[in-house]
Amino acid sequence: MTGYGRGQSVHNGAKFTVELNSVNRKQNDVVVSLPRELAELEPRVRDAINSEVSRGRMTVVIAYHVGASTPQTLALDRGLARTYVHAMKALQKELGVGGEITIETILRSPGVLKAPEEQVSPETAWRHVEAALKDALADLVQMREAEGRHLAKDLGKRLKLVRDAVKQIRKHLPGVVARYRESLHERITRAGLSVPLDDDRLLKELVIFADKSDVTEELTRLESHFDQFAAHLKKREAVGRTLEFMCQEIAREFNTLGAKANDIAISQLVVTCKAEMEKVREQIQNIE
Repeated sequence: MTGYGRGQSVHNGAKFTVELNSVNRKQNDVVVSLPRELAELEPRVRDAINSEVSRGRMTVVIAYHVGASTPQTLALDRGLARTYVHAMKALQKELGVGGEITIETILRSPGVLKAPEEQVSPETAWRHVEAALKDALADLVQMREAEGRHLAKDLGKRLKLVRDAVKQIRKHLPGVVARYRESLHERITRAGLSVPLDDDRLLKELVIFADKSDVTEELTRLESHFDQFAAHLKKREAVGRTLEFMCQEIAREFNTLGAKANDIAISQLVVTCKAEMEKVREQIQNIE
């Protein structure tokens, strides 16, 4: 399902911004883009998103900006600087090479000087990222819920079309055996045979056909599946995977029904139902 959300939180003149957007996908896939200094927050960000979203490709962009009015001070990690100097001198001694270790070389070493945005502690950063993320998720979920309501209406209409077709199938059932008897008698007559309609062999064939073409169980199960499907559409929790499973079961019943009915009119209705359920299945893959 698609959606967009944005949130932000301000701390001592620094602004934390979170932007989310999601697109359709059967599985749950979260892609997080974080500033290097906030990289260790990624697991927390993923957990927060997964608690709210279970399906779709989610792109998360988190930014951290220091305002122009914020004092621009640099932090010096003296202990790390000493460590670099000791390591450089040890390497010179090991390799037997000379050279001057300048203050410029030391200050350029990673982590020795930290910009203002690198000075915020992970816990402080997380409090503000979490607040911004919460607002962004609220916006995104609201958009996805609105889309979900529209999809539910569409699926409800398609389900009604299928249920109406099943009602037509039920109306055709009482005449299936009679039409088969007429067809069988016509074939016997065209073959030049004389067999009365009450012949035991003909009656036995009709009984066997009636038993094989009985689709009462399939229709009963279909009605149960339809009721459950409609009930799940009204729920406010994640139902996409459940509905996808139910679509598979409904398709299975229609396959069996079409094979057993052995009637042209019913077969045509079954084809219509299967085509409509395929549209439902494709749509459900986008539903959370």
